[in-house]
Amino acid sequence: MIPVRGFEGKTVAVFGLARTGLAAARALVAGGAQVALWDEKPESRAAAEAEGFPLVDLSTADWSRFAALMLSPGVPLTHPAPHWTVDKAHAAGVEIVGDMELFARTVNAASEHRRPKIVAITGTNGKSTTTALIGHVCAQAGRDVRIGGNIGVGVLDLEDMHGGAVYVLEMSSYQLDLTSSLHADVTVILNLSPDHLERHGSMEGYVAAKRRILANQGKGDTAVIGVDDPWGQQICTEITAANRRTIVPISATKAMGRGVYVLNGQLYDATGERAVEVADLNRARSLPGRHNWQNAAAAYAAAKGLGIAADEAAEHLLTFPGLAHRMETVATLGRVRFVNDSKATNADAARQALCSYPKSFWIAGGQAKAGGIEALEDLFPRVAKAYLIGEAAPQFAETLADKAAVAQAGTMDVAVAQAYADASATGQDAVVLLSPACASFDQYADFEARGDAFRSAVQRLAHAAKGAA
Repeated sequence: MIPVRGFEGKTVAVFGLARTGLAAARALVAGGAQVALWDEKPESRAAAEAEGFPLVDLSTADWSRFAALMLSPGVPLTHPAPHWTVDKAHAAGVEIVGDMELFARTVNAASEHRRPKIVAITGTNGKSTTTALIGHVCAQAGRDVRIGGNIGVGVLDLEDMHGGAVYVLEMSSYQLDLTSSLHADVTVILNLSPDHLERHGSMEGYVAAKRRILANQGKGDTAVIGVDDPWGQQICTEITAANRRTIVPISATKAMGRGVYVLNGQLYDATGERAVEVADLNRARSLPGRHNWQNAAAAYAAAKGLGIAADEAAEHLLTFPGLAHRMETVATLGRVRFVNDSKATNADAARQALCSYPKSFWIAGGQAKAGGIEALEDLFPRVAKAYLIGEAAPQFAETLADKAAVAQAGTMDVAVAQAYADASATGQDAVVLLSPACASFDQYADFEARGDAFRSAVQRLAHAAKGAA
């Protein structure tokens, strides 16, 4: 745990008592603050009470006694409308912070010899893989690395800091909205495409939230910026003009005169006088496809920004074991490979997966994002057949009509069984791909639960096939 500094003897209201809220409450108390906790869900309040935390109904509390409101990132700050706690905080002049801001202030208050290095990663797609990949490279290079934030362990639940530590932190746009003083030694903006617009009001609002990751960087810091989309290109141009930090553009689609890029799986470093080929990413079994090449380019550039030697960074990329739910091969039955890409919660993420295979038996659907899968129409010829699940199934079937074969499967078990039967019937090597292009909340608690359901369905098929044999 990282005890939070700056609120000693003061009372902080904490709203939202899931993982982030409870971790923040523990860290605040450990740092000498008092807390007042509340959640609208009785079961969440009960969990906090079981840990001995004081519950205070923030809807009737005296807000003049609070030094800050620690807001969980899932609670709306501005759109579609501010949460009632946000309105109360504004009316009382109480500042609103998130767990990343509490971490940032604690780092900023530490003596120079205790301050760790910080790598902060954001983007629309690939954040978790890139975060884990940077952490892997750092660990293999002998650094004392802690990985967390929006992936795995919440930032305040990580081991306490010291001067030799490296914190590699995934940051969502929700977290960035609540963060103002984080100073990262290395920042990464992988890519930007429309997502979470209901929470940010517009694409401009979404991009503005992502850009907050760059706000406090200066001379000596490194910004790694993906330039394969127009928003990334614009950010790179604008911060290059500001000329304050080292800027490393990355691309998985084109050669560049400056930066780090990938062509046909070959990773090139053009940050020096000339472009040098540093790694063959085709050898990295857990990093297939162009989207993973972008992740690898970002991780390589970030590692160099931390002072890790180029050859060492490139070598460690190739030993990355991969992450669950992100282009994860969960089984191969006969000549059929099952790939779990449940983390693909929007069309752009699904595009990366569909591009990775010449043909796939595609399981898609769930809670649709704006635009559905219309932007993927150019990839429909790669779909051998689509098996649609969840709320989005009728909408997706209409989009796919006359462009690809479709089965309205409804549930994961049915989709997996139908896809396996059809893929097996080809008598050739085939891929059954779960890449939903949707949120999971119509049928599952989160994308992890959805991916686990896919894996379980595949395991049941394997057991049935073994029994039949």
